[in-house]
Amino acid sequence: MTGEPLYLLLITLIAIVVLLFLVMRLKIHAFISLLIVSAFVGLGAGMGFQEVLDSIQEGMGGILGFIAIIVGLGSIIGKLLEISGGAEALARNIVQIFGTERTSWGLTITGFIISIPVFLDVGFIILVPIVYALARKSNKSTLFYAIPLLAGLGVTHAFIPPTPGPTAVAEIMDVSLGWVIIFGFAAGVPAAILAGPIFGKYIGNRIDVAPPDFSETSKTDESSLEDKWDFYIILVVILLPLFLIVNSTIFDVLQSNQTVAEGAFWVNFIQFVGHPFIALIIATLVAAYFLGYQKGFSGTEVLKFSDKALAPAGLIILVTGAGGVFKEILIDSGVGEALAQTILAYQVAPIVLAYLLAAIIRITQGSATVAMITSAGMVAPVVSEFGMTSPEKALIVIAIAAGSTILSHVNDSGFWLVNKYLGLTEKQTLQSWTAMETIISVTGFAMALLLYYTVI
Repeated sequence: MTGEPLYLLLITLIAIVVLLFLVMRLKIHAFISLLIVSAFVGLGAGMGFQEVLDSIQEGMGGILGFIAIIVGLGSIIGKLLEISGGAEALARNIVQIFGTERTSWGLTITGFIISIPVFLDVGFIILVPIVYALARKSNKSTLFYAIPLLAGLGVTHAFIPPTPGPTAVAEIMDVSLGWVIIFGFAAGVPAAILAGPIFGKYIGNRIDVAPPDFSETSKTDESSLEDKWDFYIILVVILLPLFLIVNSTIFDVLQSNQTVAEGAFWVNFIQFVGHPFIALIIATLVAAYFLGYQKGFSGTEVLKFSDKALAPAGLIILVTGAGGVFKEILIDSGVGEALAQTILAYQVAPIVLAYLLAAIIRITQGSATVAMITSAGMVAPVVSEFGMTSPEKALIVIAIAAGSTILSHVNDSGFWLVNKYLGLTEKQTLQSWTAMETIISVTGFAMALLLYYTVI
């Protein structure tokens, strides 16, 4: 295979153009498109046919051994939260806690929490009736409440595992989910505040949008949602796996610093239950009992809900697997090393490269997931060449997540979801949703940069 760095970089650039053409113009699914361009890069770089096939198998198998379990379990928890009414109950309780004057803050927190196990589009569809009701009751623009909710949903969806995007990127980058969760919160909270309550108030005062004609005020019996026990159970189900995973990461650090005894049973046990597999299994069992059986659903019904949850999860798993193939091809073909040499020559910070790659792919083809997976596949070999620590790699994951969030417009399904459910014009959607996503992107990247150069 050729060792010319410029040639290898040219092959990769052509591959990205081909990927965008396949996805945008020919409408070939991202899963198939990623496999095609991976093979293209491998063969173009001089790999043999069998070498390309071996890399495809290794790349797919290597990442799916982790991501399939995480996304699958997270999807089941999200479905149980949806069918039990837990998402709406959580939203109403948080709004009640914050009161009328600070409702937008409560909605941001609601979105932030709900999006941990529930996909952004599903969470928005479930909770948008509450937005309609609040807008009618206060006689304010729907955007005053919708943008804070969307900001909370969007930040968690992009930055905080076990949501599929950052989880997949973390696995491709070979970094602990605990570090990604920690820095995801550090970057995500300021982004959610700026893009949610602050920007929501600004845009809500400038674009007066009433709830659409097809909407109806939620008929949910609020008295049935006032049970604080249910509220606390929902919080436990959502936050328990995060606590266990972060706790395990903390003990990893303490063990490496010899603060705690290495090999002690209780340390090993904490690390065991804090592994994402075990943490999410525990959370799934808790959710199945309290949000399934305790809500009157039979075991057969819970099983059917789980089957339905795994259908959309399968799509994400396959796209992520194809991203793992792309990464493996870049490593085996020598493209990663060539890209690292170029970065060293031009003194481009890997974290900046990660953000720019994700942003360019996001803007051109629309899908945040494809942008995250593709850019992570390109950056991972570079990171391995630089020998970065886990915290540094975690911040690059956040930079990729931030880049994949920027400038959502007409080629993004989320743009049209918000457009239709809020009854906005295209111009109003650009002024509100697109601007909100860009604020999340820029703020998240700024926080990642700040942490990268001051704390790490």
